Amino acid sequence: MGGACLAFRWSGFELHYYAPSATAPSPGQPGGCLVMVDAVAPYHAVFSTAMRHAYCRVLARGEPRITRFRPGASRFTVVDPSGNSITFIQRDEPADLEYGGAKDLTGLARSLDNARILRDFKRDDRAAFRALNSGLRRHGDAAPAVEQASALAALIELSVALEEPERVPGWGARLRTLGLTDPERQQVTRSVSDPEVLAPWLP
Repeated sequence: MGGACLAFRWSGFELHYYAPSATAPSPGQPGGCLVMVDAVAPYHAVFSTAMRHAYCRVLARGEPRITRFRPGASRFTVVDPSGNSITFIQRDEPADLEYGGAKDLTGLARSLDNARILRDFKRDDRAAFRALNSGLRRHGDAAPAVEQASALAALIELSVALEEPERVPGWGARLRTLGLTDPERQQVTRSVSDPEVLAPWLP
């Protein structure tokens, strides 16, 4: 069979890329695959370390890149320089996802869950931002402080990811005014992939 083929084996799984000889590989037509693993966090750590070694930082935009990872997440995606994506998924990840937020949740808690699905599963930061912004406007005043803080923390992280840093001081000022217990503050900090983005706003 003619054509170009690239294959590699790592940590018990194999990936094969194939392009027919009549078709030149094109960044505009990337491919993708799913890799099922027992735990995703160690794989994310390995890729992040390798990326820091190669590029002096973890790349979150462009190609190559790796999606953000927060404690408890069940998947992440690595995108290679040609735009091909490899999504690592934890085997015990729930089979059903409720876009719009889990039906057993209400108010801001449901908006937070919807944003989590949009951000981590659809990899749509803009839609997640809109869902949280809308949810905070509609339900924020009636929500517990820790839910308000979690929404504001996510909006700060998403504003940075969307390259709209001018939004951050407004969200941060609101976050700073919330009276949180130490456990709640730790919960909010764990909800973002990079706690450093919250450092100026969570004393």
